[in-house]
Amino acid sequence: MEKQHKKLPEEGIKGLRQNWKTDSISGFLVFLLALPLSLGIAKASGFDPAMGVLTAMIGGLFVSFFNVSPLTIKGPAAGLITVCAAAIGDLEKLGLAGHNPVSMVCAAIVVMAIIQVVFGFMKLGALSDFFPHSAVHGMLAAIGIIIIAKQIPVLLGDEPSVYKGESPLQMLADIPRFIRESHPHLAVVGIISLLVMFIFPRLNIKVFRNIPAPVLVLVIAIPLSIYWHFKHDYSLVRIGSFWQNIHVSADFAAIGTFTFWKYVFMFLFVNSLESLLTVKAVDNMDPYKRESSYSGDLIGLGAGNALSGLLGGLPMISEVVRSGSNVGFGARTKWSNFFHGLFLLIAMLMLIPVIELIPNAALAAMLIFAGFRLAAPKEFISTYRIGREQLAIFLITILVTLLQDLLLGIASGILVKFIFHLYNGASVSSLFKARYEIRRNDKTTYIHVNGSAVFSNLIGYKKVFTGLPPGEHVVVNFYSAHLVDHSFLHFVHHFGHTYDARGGQFRVTGLETHKALSEHPLATRKKR
Repeated sequence: MEKQHKKLPEEGIKGLRQNWKTDSISGFLVFLLALPLSLGIAKASGFDPAMGVLTAMIGGLFVSFFNVSPLTIKGPAAGLITVCAAAIGDLEKLGLAGHNPVSMVCAAIVVMAIIQVVFGFMKLGALSDFFPHSAVHGMLAAIGIIIIAKQIPVLLGDEPSVYKGESPLQMLADIPRFIRESHPHLAVVGIISLLVMFIFPRLNIKVFRNIPAPVLVLVIAIPLSIYWHFKHDYSLVRIGSFWQNIHVSADFAAIGTFTFWKYVFMFLFVNSLESLLTVKAVDNMDPYKRESSYSGDLIGLGAGNALSGLLGGLPMISEVVRSGSNVGFGARTKWSNFFHGLFLLIAMLMLIPVIELIPNAALAAMLIFAGFRLAAPKEFISTYRIGREQLAIFLITILVTLLQDLLLGIASGILVKFIFHLYNGASVSSLFKARYEIRRNDKTTYIHVNGSAVFSNLIGYKKVFTGLPPGEHVVVNFYSAHLVDHSFLHFVHHFGHTYDARGGQFRVTGLETHKALSEHPLATRKKR
């Protein structure tokens, strides 16, 4: 174990000197991926496209200097498109004359960011464990469906005004109309771009392995936009005077309204939860098995969101696709995120005329692919395999989110999860209190779990597990537990794997006396 610690990459200036080659190459490749996605996310959110690039620049050049996860990439995310667009629409309905709804959304982002920083200092990053996996995945799948629905007409070249105000379900039903009213040349660019996004990564051609699919989309789409003489209207990205547009933009005129605070907390919830889930996922990918500070990441993220919102940018998160690509490109430290921001800065200084040749249909293809990743059929299948009750929670969360909004969607998923737990015999009191006994014998620690071990009391158990001294033999006994749900077992499985990798011995026993609700190894189990 000591040998492994010596091989950890240095941080700070020493880390820059040691790893600048690998981190700059990874940062450049992530920049190629981030540039078109940032433009598309901002446009789909109702912001000027360049504000997406500004957000990603802040995420790289500013947030990298905080105690954030070493390999995550900060920037705007597809998962927040629906919240941003809905916030702009609802704040516009307030009818505050002379106040730009986008600027009022920026103010909500600033307030959200302040709360995020406070949560970080209060070490509340662990609150993400309260939300059951099936409900969270349902929320993300619903976001994916909404993104797909809203980008299909853009992919086909229709004017955005045609579908403004329609619900996602209405837009899916209107696909035949969008096809009839499509603009052929723009639709060709969009469909070709979409095929590239889906097919190119599956080809596994060695020469192109490190080229992100969005880059190939741009290589094809930009020449087509020149050949077909696309005009600078809704068909192309418009940057304009980027540097002149950067100023204090947040407008707090709506701060006394319910709508304003509704979106503050909606931003806070989705932004923080999706970021923390990404940090967990990237920690698993990290070849050095470093464990990020969730609270430190929240503080850095909050600081970045405050600056972004103040200057007219979007909310940023630790984005999973770019972060995963960063790991795959060989990044070693936070400097890769910094370099990705630096290359975006250079692009805004030198490449705006080229960027303004990108068709919006090509960006829509990238966003549809991002939405598909969130709502892919495999997500439904894998959820069903965990258990039919998990699929029910997943589907109800999706349906309520599509019909209402994200907060009601996740709340309905949690409510259904509680109903299933009560149906399976859990008492109300056991749902929220961690009940356990700890016994120690030489270098063996026995944790006896009593009552229910479920998502809603996982935080109490997590303090016990994370407080275990390294290198010991740990036995978790579920014999006396009446109910153990999937979210709890998922955490125990992940923790046990990490504990073993650091020189300990982690073992689970007592589950043989329980009945699994499906054949999945981490399915919910109740006492026979």
